[in-house]
Amino acid sequence: MAKKILIVDDDVDFVEAIKTLLETKNYEVFSAENGMEGFNQAKNNKPDLIILDVMMATKTEGFDIARKLQKESSTKGTPVIMITGIRKEMSLPFGFEPNEDFLPVKAVLEKPIKPEILLKKIEESI
Repeated sequence: MAKKILIVDDDVDFVEAIKTLLETKNYEVFSAENGMEGFNQAKNNKPDLIILDVMMATKTEGFDIARKLQKESSTKGTPVIMITGIRKEMSLPFGFEPNEDFLPVKAVLEKPIKPEILLKKIEESI
């Protein structure tokens, strides 16, 4: 049975590109355009992994949803790979690292993401 991956991102072109890439690797892919929709899909569809953007409706929406997913019993423990352009967007001199309390994710990847790096992180996380 194919592993299920949920992509939560408001960039339709990015979602389509990643969905196409993942489907060629035999993943079952579904998506959500915002954090709450993604949270609800994660509860209902039980993905094996979630790819989560940071900046959607708010600049910190992805951070908030990552923490919410780990507090919800039905999604707790689901691996999350965070993707973001926040560092470039806000000219931050630092990146973000996974942290059990503030950022409970498996990895943080900067956009644009090279396909081979994303695929490697997915394989390591599932």
